[in-house]
Amino acid sequence: MSTPPKRQSGNPATQAKIATSAKQEREERRQEKLAEYQRQLAKRRRSKLVWWVVGSGAAVVVVALVVASIVFTPKPVTYTAQNSTGAVIEGVETFDNGNDHVQGTVDYPQNPPAGGPHNQYWLNCGIYDQPVPNENAVHSMEHGAVWVTYDADLVSEADLATLRANFPQSYTLLSPYEGLDSPIVLSAWNAQLKIDDAADPRVADFFEEYWRSQNAPEPNAVCSGAIDAPGKQ
Repeated sequence: MSTPPKRQSGNPATQAKIATSAKQEREERRQEKLAEYQRQLAKRRRSKLVWWVVGSGAAVVVVALVVASIVFTPKPVTYTAQNSTGAVIEGVETFDNGNDHVQGTVDYPQNPPAGGPHNQYWLNCGIYDQPVPNENAVHSMEHGAVWVTYDADLVSEADLATLRANFPQSYTLLSPYEGLDSPIVLSAWNAQLKIDDAADPRVADFFEEYWRSQNAPEPNAVCSGAIDAPGKQ
């Protein structure tokens, strides 16, 4: 037996009222959906704006850091490889050491050495935070390197930074050294300068005169490609 259809009010006014209510409900739901869509759209726009601001700010910071690194990073010091000019630098001692290749340790007349017999392998130039073998460092000086040694108990990190500000990019050794009678000693082949202050202007003068001096026994030989000592940075 089939269910009889649901009877609707035959009153036209009532039917019109029902239709109007349904239409209003549909409109209200449509308005609610539209309002929610607009809220979500506004949220996405705010999120994009925030990320754009953050991204732009980060980009500005990166650019500023790059510019600052270029502007404020000290330019590498350059010197000219040349014959020693004979310039008089107060306090520099000169010597007359030979340059034979030998095996084993050497008892050097200077402390630290400023030339003399040495190992057949040179020490790769660079910064060392531990003492290095004399015999290999002397070979590096034979190639024109300047060896800067220091008393680790008397020289601070700030002092080392001051020293390094005078270093060229190559043909320089820096290492601590035990038993120095001066806080800092600069040595080149057959020349040496002892100083108390890392800011002493004679540091630059010494490099100008003796760095890659063509008066060294092997002035154009390399200062890399041989051996590293412990503590190479």
